[in-house]
Amino acid sequence: MSPDKLSDLTQELETQYRNINGLVILRNGYISFEKYSNGFGPNDTHHVASVTKSVISALIGVAIDKGYIKSVDQKVLDFFPEYSAGANDFVKRSITIKHLLTMTAPFAWKTNSKLRFEPLDRLRRQRDWVTYTLNIMGQGGPLGRFQYCTAAPHLLSAILTKTTKLSAREFANQHLFGPLGMQEIVDNPMQACGLEDVFLKVKGWIHDPQGYTVGGWGLTITPRDMARFGYLYLNGGVWEEKQVVLKAWIDESTALNQNKYGYLWWLRDENGIAAFSALGSGGNVICCIPQKDLVVAIASKVTGKPYDPWMLFEDFILPAVKD
Repeated sequence: MSPDKLSDLTQELETQYRNINGLVILRNGYISFEKYSNGFGPNDTHHVASVTKSVISALIGVAIDKGYIKSVDQKVLDFFPEYSAGANDFVKRSITIKHLLTMTAPFAWKTNSKLRFEPLDRLRRQRDWVTYTLNIMGQGGPLGRFQYCTAAPHLLSAILTKTTKLSAREFANQHLFGPLGMQEIVDNPMQACGLEDVFLKVKGWIHDPQGYTVGGWGLTITPRDMARFGYLYLNGGVWEEKQVVLKAWIDESTALNQNKYGYLWWLRDENGIAAFSALGSGGNVICCIPQKDLVVAIASKVTGKPYDPWMLFEDFILPAVKD
């Protein structure tokens, strides 16, 4: 990569993107750029918000590979026999794991257009997050239409626990984080469900009042571990000659479609550059660009109006790549 272009990137980070706490660039499997700001270093963890969703996606793929879950076509309600759905809840009864992964299951959220996505306040105030999410599932729109909903991956986390008998956090430590050499995520019992507790001052990987690991956000990891996870996907699910996630699952998860959203991964194909990304509020990003053998991990402080991180790719990172 061009040292001059990377120097320009450093200057841009210091002047315009001051909310970025850490940025790691992997090229051809090696760290080619790494910068930390605001008092953070390589061993500090950050709440990556909705980047968590893409990790949940990987865990579902691992659970299917290991036989805990049969397929993405299984009905969601099959995993919650204790839940009583109405006799006429045909849509609710038809929703599958795949619908949750692709955000094509309807939920009765009243989306705030200014925030673009639904607020998490309604979810965090519930005593039972899973039952509440099942109650609103199947309402608010037709089945199959894209509707981003932060509550949907929480059901996937609960399904992981019901099938593996481990929390999503424990399952990740054993079958994803551990094999990649990532920091182990320890249990962090929550004392309250205030906004700061569930989003702003997060440690470890938070869980709901029933103990289910939060599926839509709540994971804290280092930028280097973000890059490791991205490289796993870029490398077809192989880490140190071990198949951690099936390549077929990764291909299926990142296949471009009209919604530009795979299995909890955002998809992009512009100007001949195809990318798949895990995106979180405030500018948290794991972006993989296969044709450039490039992974970029960005850990940011969550702010109300962050600069678009894709501008960094277009103006500085991609021009720095030497083919």
